[in-house]
Amino acid sequence: MIDAETRRRIEDFLLDCAWAIDEDELETWPGFFAEDGRYRITTRDNEERGLPVGIMLCEGRGMMEDRVLALRTANIFEPHRYRHILGRPRLREAEGGLVRSDSSFIVMRTMQDGRMDLFAAGNYRDLLRVEDGRVMFQERAAVLESRRVDVLIVIPI
Repeated sequence: MIDAETRRRIEDFLLDCAWAIDEDELETWPGFFAEDGRYRITTRDNEERGLPVGIMLCEGRGMMEDRVLALRTANIFEPHRYRHILGRPRLREAEGGLVRSDSSFIVMRTMQDGRMDLFAAGNYRDLLRVEDGRVMFQERAAVLESRRVDVLIVIPI
């Protein structure tokens, strides 16, 4: 059973992660993950068919840090920002003292010229480590509802 205090910490953690992305504090994003954490973006279709290949995969915090560095210094893309709308997470205990979290999300994207669109909708499937009151992702999968994905995914969802 997940107690109320742990639930509150997890909910705050998930909001803080989305906020860091929305406020362009991307250098803090890798710090939400365990050192050996994993982040991936895939589609619901791929997930249901058991296809391992997705849209983005980062294995380990170092790879996430490299991704942020690349988007800041090397990648060329039209400037834009995200705004997340998150559903309340469904939490369950998992093996090894971990917590499984599933939550719906919508990401709105605003381009530099002011144009806004619904960029992504889906479900976060998270495996969380909670140690000494600190929460971190062991794994985060952003599972998109649609197979039609804009190629402009440089910022984590």
